[in-house]
Amino acid sequence: MLLGPADPLPAPVRRVAIAGCSGSGKSTLARALAALPYTELDGLFHGPDWIERPTFDADVRALVARDRWVTDYGYGRARPLLLPRLDLLVWLDLPRWRVMTQVVPRTVVRRVRRVELWNGNVEPPFRSVLTDPDHIVRWAWRTHPKTAVQVGRAREARPELPVVRLRSRREVRRWLAGPADALRAIPLADRRQAG
Repeated sequence: MLLGPADPLPAPVRRVAIAGCSGSGKSTLARALAALPYTELDGLFHGPDWIERPTFDADVRALVARDRWVTDYGYGRARPLLLPRLDLLVWLDLPRWRVMTQVVPRTVVRRVRRVELWNGNVEPPFRSVLTDPDHIVRWAWRTHPKTAVQVGRAREARPELPVVRLRSRREVRRWLAGPADALRAIPLADRRQAG
């Protein structure tokens, strides 16, 4: 079931994943859904020195076992664990140019300020955008079209799953101010149980 930014959400929505390429705004959107506890999969995956954490699969299983959560729909190993438990998939289908206008400044700011990302890691030196094919800016450019494929597979596997497709920042704002507002209005007692 494909929904737009003004379409009402089915109830109840307790488990949400946000699909989009790097830099599309998944974390920002997830944090805006403050009533649902947010877990960033990158934080579960990346250990010190960008080494994969051996507990990643177990951590994802523990996440999906919880009653309420929001996370990103990344990592091929995580998607089969997330999909059966989802109540809602939000697809950030922003144009590639828009993603680039978000991911490049974000990466520069993180590098200049030496912002710690996950488990002590920081953005690599600027020159690595030329030398590392998996640099976040190059990764976002290259993987941009893959999100549509991932969402298509999710829709094939679970045709009944509501998927909200947001194609611009304006649509994101409209969705947050409209249908998604119900997600932020979860009673306080339910929020305490979610943690």
